[in-house]
Amino acid sequence: MQAEHYKLVLTTCADQESAESLARPLVEEGLVACINIIPQMSSLYRWQGEVKCERETLLLIKTTAEQYSALERRLLSLHEYELPEIIGLDITAGLPDYLGWLASSVEEME
Repeated sequence: MQAEHYKLVLTTCADQESAESLARPLVEEGLVACINIIPQMSSLYRWQGEVKCERETLLLIKTTAEQYSALERRLLSLHEYELPEIIGLDITAGLPDYLGWLASSVEEME
């Protein structure tokens, strides 16, 4: 597969526990190859007319472009936020062996 067949998906959660609860089924169900959980960042944002500043945990999710729609639906069903951040970025380059592992990790579960 070419690099553009892969996605890096970003989402945030309220804390480490909710991030792990969200991440585990995504990996177990084969929708993703890997999720990096980055704890304790600050998010400054506008929500319902107010400016908010909250502690959040960032998830970096690696999957294939073919699984993106299914991943998005599953994220929406699992996520605790009313309107979760779900941003899919195309991966345009990467170590071929890593991208091969990513593809085989997702496809094994299909």
